[in-house]
Amino acid sequence: MPPKSLAKLKKTTAEPPVARGLAAKAARPPLVRMVRIHEALTAEKYPNCSTMARDLEVTTKTIQRDIEFMRDQLALPIEYEPVERGYYYAASVAQFPMVTVSQGELVALLVAQKAVEQYKGTPFERPLNAAFDKLVSSLGEEENISLHELSEAVSFRTTGVPHGQIATFEVLADAVMKHQRVEFDYISMTAKTSERRSVEPYHLPCIGNQWYLIGYDRNRNGIRTFALPRIQGARNLGKTFEKPEDFSVADMLEGSFSAFQAGKTETVRLSFTQAVARLVEERQWHKSQKIRTMPGGKLELSMKVGIAPDLIAWILGWGGEVEVLDPLSLREKVRKTGQEIAGKNF
Repeated sequence: MPPKSLAKLKKTTAEPPVARGLAAKAARPPLVRMVRIHEALTAEKYPNCSTMARDLEVTTKTIQRDIEFMRDQLALPIEYEPVERGYYYAASVAQFPMVTVSQGELVALLVAQKAVEQYKGTPFERPLNAAFDKLVSSLGEEENISLHELSEAVSFRTTGVPHGQIATFEVLADAVMKHQRVEFDYISMTAKTSERRSVEPYHLPCIGNQWYLIGYDRNRNGIRTFALPRIQGARNLGKTFEKPEDFSVADMLEGSFSAFQAGKTETVRLSFTQAVARLVEERQWHKSQKIRTMPGGKLELSMKVGIAPDLIAWILGWGGEVEVLDPLSLREKVRKTGQEIAGKNF
């Protein structure tokens, strides 16, 4: 049977645009052209590049590329008939090949699209939406309608989303893939001015909605972690390097609570009040965590991590609902930071 008509494909674009890249993008121009070519082939009209280019108001080269894509990438049996001066299907084609996804895959695709929304208003928004549009454009009509309906049921709300640095990300990603050295100006959290760094980039992790670069800092003679928003003027030097075979991001961040590289790890024990016990229990904060219910509805969380600023900030975020039991050094750091906060606000 021929595919659903172009009119039906266009129907999805009339749906309310809940999110860019969903139903409103059901019929991208390349897909529409190829569906029209398929319909002409199925009707045995022997279409050629000139007639289809005129009907679709594009160039003959565009139609030629579409036909080559349909034949080479979609494996459609398109042949040219010299007598008819047009193309035809050399074998029966039931329907135009569309990407078919299960309900679970559809939900996963939706979640991915919703997660992209947190970058709205940043330089990452346009390339992320473009990539998602390409994925959705390959879905059939039913999948697009279902995706639109599901989008009403799921949403993301994030705070503290970092400003995107798409140009910096592109330079660093290219250097990571090609194993090429980079240079950039970097300002650390405590510094007042930036410093020029020469780095052999190893990896680009996204931790807590923040992008980082992990690499060998030639200025510091050691592996360091750099936050992308604090990187300026990054450029690829085009000089290749050999990444150590034993380098592992998992091993490097083994004892980290979040993004800060930890040296010595210690067993951290925290006591949470009954008021937040359930909130703490519902999430995995670290893969080494262990949870124990205490008398009075309290909860004890223990994990083996390094003592770093991100851990201290997380503990302080619970306010008076948490108490540091061990180690004493961490308890003292939290107490001192708490006093500093109180002194500035009272």
